[in-house]
Amino acid sequence: MKLARTIADPTKRPGKAVSRSDFFPRLVAMQRFVHARNFAVFKTNNSGLASRRKLTCILDNFASDGEISATSVLDAYGQALLEHLELSSLPLLWNGRDEAQTAETPDFTAFVTRLKARVLPVCGIAMPVRLGSMGNGYTVFVANYLDITSETIIDLHARSHQMMMDLLVLDERRSAPDEVLSNREIACLQLAGDGLVSEEIAGQLGLSVHTVNAYLASATVKLDAVNRIQTIAKAIRLGYIA
Repeated sequence: MKLARTIADPTKRPGKAVSRSDFFPRLVAMQRFVHARNFAVFKTNNSGLASRRKLTCILDNFASDGEISATSVLDAYGQALLEHLELSSLPLLWNGRDEAQTAETPDFTAFVTRLKARVLPVCGIAMPVRLGSMGNGYTVFVANYLDITSETIIDLHARSHQMMMDLLVLDERRSAPDEVLSNREIACLQLAGDGLVSEEIAGQLGLSVHTVNAYLASATVKLDAVNRIQTIAKAIRLGYIA
């Protein structure tokens, strides 16, 4: 089924979110785009031990008194979703219990993985998002019937990646220390991120090497990082530097 609906460019995101509820309009738009009934966002706890990893739901719009919930999806397919996330970025699909509850991708069958068990009263599609140390998870959409083109899947996957990145940045901002970086710390971090060593940064900013290292060390403490590389990475994610 070809979707004629005009959609927003997924690379053009709305203003900076200040809470998870700000993501609901984006998720609802994605849900409508694929003609789904409900959505859920699952995130891993990123435990170093595979046996301790688990998925938790951080956003969903399932009715509290409905026949199915986000927990139902995790109970049915949680382990399969975790195992798939370790191995592949291909979308996962499943069919519902009834014969008519199918998730169809007629022009993309070679690039999706199907869960064989039909244990839920809905069909669904789960878009894996693998962001390494930033975090991993899924955006999931369920319906009584899905017919999704390759173009739609690619678009949905791109939106899912961007949204998960924005969610993780929001969570990191909320958990970051109240102390903000000073202008000098930001300037030193920006130049370090550009590949300059302390001596070169000192020359550009008119500071001593000792002072530059002190600013970089202070930024590392404020961002709860373990080394300069991680400090730069966190500063980029949090929007301090480009």
